[in-house]
Amino acid sequence: MSPIPNNTTRVKKMNRELVRQALKTMKQGTKAMVAQATGLSVATCGSILNELLDAGELLELDMEESSGGRPARVYRYNMNFSYIACIIIKAGVNTHSLTFTVANLAGEPVEEGYLESRRVDAAVIEQLIDQLITKYPHIRAVGIGVPGAVHKGVINLGDIPELVQVPLEALIREKHGVEVIVENDMNSTVYGFYQKQEYDEEKSVAVATFIEGYFPGAGLMVDGHIHRGNTRFAGEISFLPFGITREEQLRRLHDRKTFHPLAAHTVSSLIAVMNPATVALTGSLVQPADLEPIRQECLKYIPEMHMPQLTLLEHPDEDYMYGLITMTLESLSYSLKLVEKRR
Repeated sequence: MSPIPNNTTRVKKMNRELVRQALKTMKQGTKAMVAQATGLSVATCGSILNELLDAGELLELDMEESSGGRPARVYRYNMNFSYIACIIIKAGVNTHSLTFTVANLAGEPVEEGYLESRRVDAAVIEQLIDQLITKYPHIRAVGIGVPGAVHKGVINLGDIPELVQVPLEALIREKHGVEVIVENDMNSTVYGFYQKQEYDEEKSVAVATFIEGYFPGAGLMVDGHIHRGNTRFAGEISFLPFGITREEQLRRLHDRKTFHPLAAHTVSSLIAVMNPATVALTGSLVQPADLEPIRQECLKYIPEMHMPQLTLLEHPDEDYMYGLITMTLESLSYSLKLVEKRR
């Protein structure tokens, strides 16, 4: 195939995405306003706006008043043109849970729900997705957050054995023809936490979780980007060389006398490698009163000038879902797909 048509097609798709993003940011605008925001010609913008209007992606508002000449048409992006479905899967001692949100293209919830199951496997997840897509046939992307390491859409290490080595992403994509991302829970959480801060410049931050009954994990943002590592193993902090067995590590984490030194060892390792601006701690094993003892333990290894802000993430589930929704919406953006796929 000749590269010229291919490049032309890419340019057209990129231009359409520029127009979409411009209108989403502006809320509403005229053809001239969109051209100014995108840097595209007025003629190109007019053609794209007409295509999007015919497809139902745009809404046409009342004409803009003009001091002379023909009044300009005003457009607004239709945030309910399509939807996404995001599912958070959590491992429990006796039962597992699935928390889901169907959201529009602005990330606004259309429906939220929660269910529990003693067993969570691919069939349980597919059944839920089937129900959501039947009810909302315009769902174009599905995001799934899981407690485990994910590589190329497959969980290779996780807290729910029935999901390990299952090609979940491919199964759902092939069945429904939608965009699918399967993401580690801590990556989604740190991404949501980071996005909510609205930093003026790119920062490095980490979120570490210590949950009763499970090994700790972390989500890492390095210079404004999620750090996943070569095989998406980054953040599996329970595998740090503590010099003790994993069984002993779990025991010490659940003993209040030994929790602070072990947690501080973990945090100090993150600081030495990442030099983050903030480390947020969360999980049922972490209490507000633990922050200062952990900080003091860290200062035994880390010079104070390099100590990050140590904070408690009080509502991690909100950051988790916010991050997963944001990632899933980004998976629909053609421009981002050309640069980086989140897998």
